[in-house]
Amino acid sequence: MAPRQTAAPLLLLPLLLAVATTKAAEPPKQERKALQAFLAGTPHERALGWTAPTAPSACLWFGVTCDASNATVVAVRLPGVGLVGGLPAGTLGTLQSLHTLSLRSNRLSGAVPADIFALPNLRSLYLQNNRLSGAVPPELAGLAALRHLALYDNELSGEIPRALDALAELRSVRLDGNRLSGSIPSLSGLRHLEVFNVSDNQLDGAIPASLARFPPESFAGNLALCGEPLDIPCEAPPGSSGKKRKGLSGAAVAAIAVGVGAGALLALILLVLCCFACRRRDSPASGDNTANKAASTPTQSRGFTPSPASGDMTDLADLTSSKDLVPGTAGEATTRRLVFVGGGAGGNRFDLEDLLRASAEVLGKGGAGTTYKAVLEDGATVAVKRLKDVAAGRREFASALEALGRVEHRNLLPVRGYYFSNEEKLLVADYLPAGSLSAALHGSRGSGRTTMDWDARMRAAVCAARGMAHLHAAHGLVHGAVKSSNLLLRHGDPDDAAALSDYSLQHLFAPPPPASARAGGDGYRAPELVDPRRPTFKSDVYSLGVLFLEILTGKCPASGTAGGVDGTGAALDLPRWVQSVVREEWTAEVFDAELARMGGGAEEEMVALLQVAMACAATAPEARPEASEVVKTVEEIGGGRHGRARTAEEEEEERSWGTPTGASP
Repeated sequence: MAPRQTAAPLLLLPLLLAVATTKAAEPPKQERKALQAFLAGTPHERALGWTAPTAPSACLWFGVTCDASNATVVAVRLPGVGLVGGLPAGTLGTLQSLHTLSLRSNRLSGAVPADIFALPNLRSLYLQNNRLSGAVPPELAGLAALRHLALYDNELSGEIPRALDALAELRSVRLDGNRLSGSIPSLSGLRHLEVFNVSDNQLDGAIPASLARFPPESFAGNLALCGEPLDIPCEAPPGSSGKKRKGLSGAAVAAIAVGVGAGALLALILLVLCCFACRRRDSPASGDNTANKAASTPTQSRGFTPSPASGDMTDLADLTSSKDLVPGTAGEATTRRLVFVGGGAGGNRFDLEDLLRASAEVLGKGGAGTTYKAVLEDGATVAVKRLKDVAAGRREFASALEALGRVEHRNLLPVRGYYFSNEEKLLVADYLPAGSLSAALHGSRGSGRTTMDWDARMRAAVCAARGMAHLHAAHGLVHGAVKSSNLLLRHGDPDDAAALSDYSLQHLFAPPPPASARAGGDGYRAPELVDPRRPTFKSDVYSLGVLFLEILTGKCPASGTAGGVDGTGAALDLPRWVQSVVREEWTAEVFDAELARMGGGAEEEMVALLQVAMACAATAPEARPEASEVVKTVEEIGGGRHGRARTAEEEEEERSWGTPTGASP
């Protein structure tokens, strides 16, 4: 009987502890009511589960973070959950301990409630990518602790409030993509400001000297702005010389008119004489004159100069000889030129002629076109992709590339510029000498090849997931071509080990042939995706899952003959093959034999990544996880050994500002 009597209290003890913990882990009732009032007053497309019985404490609600003791709410993060309509006043603005508020990438409209601008501890306010309107109120000065302000890509109007200058802790301010007007305040009091962007507004006047240190793209799209760093001089105000100008007399005006007329007549006479002399000189005085002239004129040698080190340079000759790429008259200069975007607008100092004179070699050929390594005369190296089958017009093409120029993330290859003409479309990007994941995995497996170890593969997987998640969450862009040949490797920092390239270009191309669409793509394409020009977030996740399987198996999904299974030459359905092997309980047979020979005891991590890959490559799109969920899961594999996991604050900053200060792009 004694054991039975002591068992009852022991069984009750966990229940009592759970009840006590639940009571302790609860912020004040007014904060819970404020959150519920916010949700009730804001229509939302995604169920947040704030009323679910499994989440009795507000600290356990989706998107809500409390302090260490669960005594108060310190952060509300609800990005991209489908919030619609106006922000209700008297709700979130009553959370006095709030230090982070992120409602970005929703469909919020109307003005921001004034009580939001009175939160004394708010450090980060992320409201970008909504439909907010009205003015940025001067009450913003009440956010004394504010460090990060993101209101870009909304419909805000009015002037930039001078009250911003009172927020001494500000590190980053982004107001671009609105309808703001008037002049830019000096903001000389912001000693810690690292990021500032007011591009694509309706601002006018001179850029204050205190802000001239920021790049030109921070002010682009404001046609009436002038001064540094735009290299657009500001006109001196009338009478700035301090002397009263006297009008010209009638005689002086007449004399000037006569002089101008005489000069024009003289110039016309000289032009006629020059034309006559040139015609006489070019007359067929000798039979071989034309041949000699053609042999001695070097204009067609200008362009990508074939590199002796390259063995595949045939189509570069076509590129060099394309008359559409040869700079024409001054009237054509505005259309026949390189256009730099994003970070390339301020840092690149070469033009189309420099690019055409560069020595180059082919790096690879793919569905989007051929990629070249171009070495400029000053020694700088860039990657140039010669796009093919582009159906988009100039305006659509330019708009798409401008949007890609705004993408900045360490795991996404920066787009620096482009060239568009009827015959040629070029894309300029950074050059990464380490090559692609495809080359590292499937290069010739001879004696001189270095096998890619598990740590390197896992770092590549983490970087691919982070880059894709950033595209989805921060820019609302779909990659559309996630594959190993588009994941470029870097050496050094594990967080910077790889970068995705060729993103968000698919909608620019012509429709594929019907036979190609029916064939099912290149092994990475999701089964529901019939038209590759219309990828979705879920089809991206499927492609990422196939990429993970490629990392694990060492097999190339693009071809059954290159490391494939059946040797038929058809595209390999890698997810289906893995499922068939696992179904027979031969899971160990899935993994690359080279990894098994290297050892290292990473079997648990490999199985964990395999589970993530199969979830991503689920046949039903709704069964696949979100990209952000994939990032969190793969970062947890190995306990952060393959790259430091981001804190919630760092994730929010990286989504809003792109590459952190001091990091490589």
